[in-house]
Amino acid sequence: MKVIAFNGSPRKGGNTQLLIEEVFKVLESENIETELFQLGGKLVHGCTACMMCRKIQDKRCHIKNDVLNLAIEKMLEADAIILGSPVYFGDVSTEIKALIDVAGYVTRANGHLLARKVGAGVVAVRRAGMLHTFDTINNFFLINQMIVPGSTYWNIGFGREKGDVLNDEEGMKTMRDLGLNMAWLLKKLNQ
Repeated sequence: MKVIAFNGSPRKGGNTQLLIEEVFKVLESENIETELFQLGGKLVHGCTACMMCRKIQDKRCHIKNDVLNLAIEKMLEADAIILGSPVYFGDVSTEIKALIDVAGYVTRANGHLLARKVGAGVVAVRRAGMLHTFDTINNFFLINQMIVPGSTYWNIGFGREKGDVLNDEEGMKTMRDLGLNMAWLLKKLNQ
């Protein structure tokens, strides 16, 4: 079993990544393979509704989107997907939004390729906007017929400066509980 996580923050090693890594610690202790894909800061292009993915159906975006095509490949290989984003003006980062739009369109146009995979959102926030950001990510999972495990709270960690989320005890516990619930669900689905 494998979980791929996409870090939508351009700050490598920042709060979003630290939250994802907390989930990974639990998954790895349950013998589940993990991979972190640094999406934030990469040049990506959102969907232009050219419809070529529907016409050609080769599981790819047909505008110049090499990073997102690689991300889609990694999604298809994984059993579970984590989308991690900081809150930018009350929503996901530009890179996560591009991934949601392009991967959503491509995978649905090619036969709902993400159906029944596990999906979890992880959100780093300084102050506000986290629930809308979390909803944006969950809407992607739900429209793609994915299974979304819960935790003991919404999958949110509070912090502004790099490393501040480590001081959010409830947020870090929420990530560990999310890891436990993801591991349990993946094992049940793979019995």
